[in-house]
Amino acid sequence: VDLHTHVFSTTGIRDAWAGDNSIQPDAFSFRTGVTTMVDAGSSGWRNFETFRHTVIDRAQTRVLALINIAGLGMITDITEQEKSDFQPEQVARLAAKHKDVVVGVKSAHYQHPDWASVDRAIEAGKLAGIPIMVDFGYFLPERPYWQLVTQRLRPGDLTTHMFRGPVPWVDEQGKLYDYLREARRRGVKFDVGHGGGSFVFRNAVPAAQQGFYPDSISTDLHTGSMNGAMIDMPTTMSKFLALGMPLAEVVRASTWNPAQFIQRPELGHLTVGAVADIAVWNLQQGEFGFADASVGRLAGRQRLFCEMTLKGGRVSWDWNARAGTDYRTLGPTYGVRPGIDHVVRPK
Repeated sequence: VDLHTHVFSTTGIRDAWAGDNSIQPDAFSFRTGVTTMVDAGSSGWRNFETFRHTVIDRAQTRVLALINIAGLGMITDITEQEKSDFQPEQVARLAAKHKDVVVGVKSAHYQHPDWASVDRAIEAGKLAGIPIMVDFGYFLPERPYWQLVTQRLRPGDLTTHMFRGPVPWVDEQGKLYDYLREARRRGVKFDVGHGGGSFVFRNAVPAAQQGFYPDSISTDLHTGSMNGAMIDMPTTMSKFLALGMPLAEVVRASTWNPAQFIQRPELGHLTVGAVADIAVWNLQQGEFGFADASVGRLAGRQRLFCEMTLKGGRVSWDWNARAGTDYRTLGPTYGVRPGIDHVVRPK
């Protein structure tokens, strides 16, 4: 379950998260062990239904969505600044109408010194009974990050890009600030959201060393991050193995935890009766290098690689053809469609 992606690729808008910067979900999901992608606010209440018709309803990947509090979503950073377009009632109305796929509200990229984007998103979340995710975007002295997570967000709400450079993690002695654990005690959830510029080892290493692991591991997948340091979900998960996070915790933060955060308890686990969404991993041993979003490098001895993915019990990705049968045992007519193809042999 990748909790932070951008897959609203059908608008045709150049250089937009809701446009050419998004990816087609099926082109990148199954080969990386992902069966559920959550689009993190690419669409707003004005264009969500277009997103649903052109992406969500057509994808083989299970695509869920956070609706942006800004009416047009992530068309440009400018569209996310217009306060008159922050309409919680409209967001809640759409969330109720599309409750099968809408799992939260997004506030992102807000540039002004007030809390309007966050506060309106929280209003929408309260009306709809769903969590919000905040990409703090621009860190300003008038609205410090510590106030976001200790005073603004509710239990169950998510702060994404937790290891972004401007997030204050350690004091002059290298000790984690107390506000981080206070926020976690309040029930605020910390999400990775690696992305193209939102993950630095300078923050992630001391956090891991002092036992503050992410609640959910996500990619912030888009055309820039997939071709940059983030790469994909297996690589992002592997970075946390390199940081010392136990494998079981890495898996939990990529499956069951995010499923709970978006109130989809039927996903992210393999208990009896659950949907058969399964990723088969090869835990490779060797010498590997991992990059952060600001040219930092960290060495690791383990790397996850996806060998096979099943969605709903059907094979969707099979790197080593494990689901295949030795062709020599299949007989002379395999590959011929009965009643359609006719084999005419030369005389």
